[in-house]
Amino acid sequence: MMMVDPLAITLLLGLFVILIIIKFPIAFALAFSAFAAAAYKGISLGAITQKMVSGVDSFSLLAIPFFILAGEIMGAGGISDRLVKLADVFIGRMRGGLAMVNVLASMFFGGISGSCVADVSSLGPIEIDMMKKQGYDTDFSVCVTISSAAQGVLIPPSHNMIIYASAIGGLSVGKLFMAGLVPGVLLGFALMVLCFIISVKRGYPAGGRYTFKESLKIIADSLLGLFTVVLIIGGVFTGIVTANESSVLACLWAFIVALCFYRKITLKDCWPILKRTLGTLAMVMTLIAASSAFGYMMTVLRIPALITQGLLNLSHNRVVLLLLINFALLVLGCIMDMAPLILIAAPILVPVVTSPVVGMDPVQFGVVMLLNLSIGLLTPPVGTALFVGSSIGGIKIEQAAKAMVPFYITMVIVLMLLTFVPAFSMTIPNLMFGK
Repeated sequence: MMMVDPLAITLLLGLFVILIIIKFPIAFALAFSAFAAAAYKGISLGAITQKMVSGVDSFSLLAIPFFILAGEIMGAGGISDRLVKLADVFIGRMRGGLAMVNVLASMFFGGISGSCVADVSSLGPIEIDMMKKQGYDTDFSVCVTISSAAQGVLIPPSHNMIIYASAIGGLSVGKLFMAGLVPGVLLGFALMVLCFIISVKRGYPAGGRYTFKESLKIIADSLLGLFTVVLIIGGVFTGIVTANESSVLACLWAFIVALCFYRKITLKDCWPILKRTLGTLAMVMTLIAASSAFGYMMTVLRIPALITQGLLNLSHNRVVLLLLINFALLVLGCIMDMAPLILIAAPILVPVVTSPVVGMDPVQFGVVMLLNLSIGLLTPPVGTALFVGSSIGGIKIEQAAKAMVPFYITMVIVLMLLTFVPAFSMTIPNLMFGK
C-alpha cells in the first residue's frame, strides 16, 4: 500500500484552490493540478494524458451531445410558449395560478432540456414577463422561475446524471433516469404549494379561463413537443431502447417537430443550433477529461480513502454522516458549478455513503447529490441560474437571493425527504431493474 504523501496532497489540492481563487477556468485548474502532482510524484505525464483520454472514451457519454442538441432544437423550435400555455390550461385558473404554471412548465421543459440554466434561459423571458404583467412582484417571479428550473436536473433526461454515472463507473444511466422521476415531480409539487401559500398571502391574482375548445386546441398543439419526453422516459422505462438510443430518437423527433410541424426553425437555423451545442459539449467533455486526470491523482494519493476514513471516524451515526455530507455539498455548490463538483466529489463520497455504516444505494445518492448541487445553482456567489434569472428580471442578485429564502427552505425539506426516505427515488428503478 502506498504511503500517504502530505506534500503531494497539498500540491494537488492547494494548487487547484489557488487557481480557482484567481479565476482560472475550472477545467484547466483541474488538469494543471493533476499534472503538477504527477510530476512531483515522478508519474509519467503521458499516463495522465491517457487518463484524460480514457475519461471521455465512455459509451454512456454518447447520450450527452444528443440530449444537449435536442434541448437546443426544442428551445429554438417554439416549444417554450406552448408548454407555458399547456400548463396554464391545467392550473392557471387557481389563485397564483401563473406562478404554478411556471413550475409545471419547467417540469415539462426540464424533461426535454435536462438543464437548469437552459430552462431559465428559454422559459425565463416568457414566464417572468407574463408574471410581471399580471401583477406579481419581480423578485417573486424570478425566484419561482429559477427554483422550478432545478427540476430539470432531476427529471430525465439529465446529462448531469450521465456525468455522475461516468464519475463513479458501473452505474446504469437508465436506473438513474428512473430514480429522478418521482423526486423531480415531488420538488415541483412542493414548489407549487409554496407558490399558492405566498400568492394567497400577497393577494396575487388568479389566471384566466379557457373555453373547452381553446383548451383542446392548446393541448393538441403541445402534444408533439411533449412526445419527446415520452420517447425518452417511455423508451427507457419499457426497455425498448437504451438511454443512448433514446437520446438519438429524441434529437431526431425534436428536429422533425420544430422544422416540419411548428415551423419555428428552418435549415438555416441548424448551424447556430449546432454551434451552441458544440460549445456546450466542448465545455462538458473538457471538464470530464480534466477531472479524470484529477480523480486519478486523488486515487493515487489515497485522498478518497482518507476522507472516507476521516468521516467514519468522526461519527458512526448514519443520520449525522448524511447531514454532514449534505451540508458539505450545499456549501460546495455555492462556490463551484455542478459538473466539476460531480466529477470531483462523487468518487470521494460514494464510498462513504455505500459503507455499512450509511448503507445508501449509489443511485439514491446520485439523486440527493444532484438536488444539493442544483440548489447551489440558485445561490451566490457562483449560482449560474440565479445570475441568469436576475439578469432577465432586471433585479440585483442580492434582492433575488433574499427573496429566495422560502424557496431554499422548501427545497431543503425535499432534500431531507430524498435523503432519509429511499422509497421516493428507489421504488421505480427497483421495480424496473431489480435491487
